[in-house]
Amino acid sequence: MTSKTLYLTRAQLLAELGRCLNCKTQPCMNACPVNCNPREFINKAKDGDFSGAVEAITRYNPMGQTCGLICPDKFCMHACTRSIIDFPINIPRVQATILEKYRTCESAAHSKHPFNGKKIAVIGAGPAGIAATSELVKLGYKITLYEGFEKIGGALNLIPENRLPFSVIDKDWSFINDPEMIEMHLNTIINNPVSLLNEGYSGVIIATGEPDSIDLGVEGEEYALSYFDYLRHPEQYKTKGNVAVIGGGAVAVDCALTAINNGADYVEMFIRRRISDMRVTNEERKSLLDAGIDLTSMTKIKKIGKDGEFITLYTCKNHFNQEKLEEIPDTTIARPGFSLIIRAIGSSAPRQNDSDVIIYAGDCKHGGSTIVEALASGREAAARLNSRLSG
Repeated sequence: MTSKTLYLTRAQLLAELGRCLNCKTQPCMNACPVNCNPREFINKAKDGDFSGAVEAITRYNPMGQTCGLICPDKFCMHACTRSIIDFPINIPRVQATILEKYRTCESAAHSKHPFNGKKIAVIGAGPAGIAATSELVKLGYKITLYEGFEKIGGALNLIPENRLPFSVIDKDWSFINDPEMIEMHLNTIINNPVSLLNEGYSGVIIATGEPDSIDLGVEGEEYALSYFDYLRHPEQYKTKGNVAVIGGGAVAVDCALTAINNGADYVEMFIRRRISDMRVTNEERKSLLDAGIDLTSMTKIKKIGKDGEFITLYTCKNHFNQEKLEEIPDTTIARPGFSLIIRAIGSSAPRQNDSDVIIYAGDCKHGGSTIVEALASGREAAARLNSRLSG
């Protein structure tokens, strides 16, 4: 998908708006983790009140445009009543298009309290940290936002540019950022969050995501590159050879598509379970087929070996014994000839418990999640900290 097709045309937008049934029960809003109300912003847009539509979208979702481009179809679209008739309204794309074409500083403005005399440190400028910052600024707190990398966005920066340009993340942030209330420190890692409480901060929100990619736990693992390293700097790993991607989730899809765009002759995904079990959207599934990526399902990686300049995967087949996934004996084979192996089976972080004024949010709190779930977690953390500080 090119940047030209990220958004709906005006005709497509009006057509999608016209398909809304204006459901009184609002199933789309009830399915949204941040409680965004599609019925409200669609009705405003139908009436030509695009400023009102922008206000409705951004009231609870500080990264509405980013979210609209990458939010999966399992929330508002899955709940859309229209799917019973024909197919659901593409609510996320409608949302992203409205913000891209009609958002201004005035339309995105929300009421804010004056400075309440308290400062909060937020560690991590991914979706959860950004959402927490946005909510706390509205409540009158001054925020110092610490980010370990060179730009905001966290794991969003691992998503390929043709699906989520960084300019979109930056645009969402530009409508949140208030230089009088927010101080940003990039390339800054905080190793001891508790120490910040001795530096004049009333509380700390930690939203550092899941920085550790999960290992395969097999011999020869050192020959497999982690998805984190690959997606952060794909230009360093260009190859015209054959590429294997181990994993079947959204991140694995991004790795496979990036490898194709990086010039690989052939890309194969090795998936432990069934293709129908892949936790990806219909659009992501279709993109794999359109790109000619081979999907090898019910397959377990047993070992990885190096043979000169090429890498060999040793795989065996899985099957279900009732509901338990087991490997099939005597099915191990060698799959030689790969130039690059990418490990994309997930990530992790040590689970932490909140203290009185140190609150965890996002993936480091709940495990891997979608952008909208991370945003909801950040907003919840901000509300919880505010409640504790305000008594």
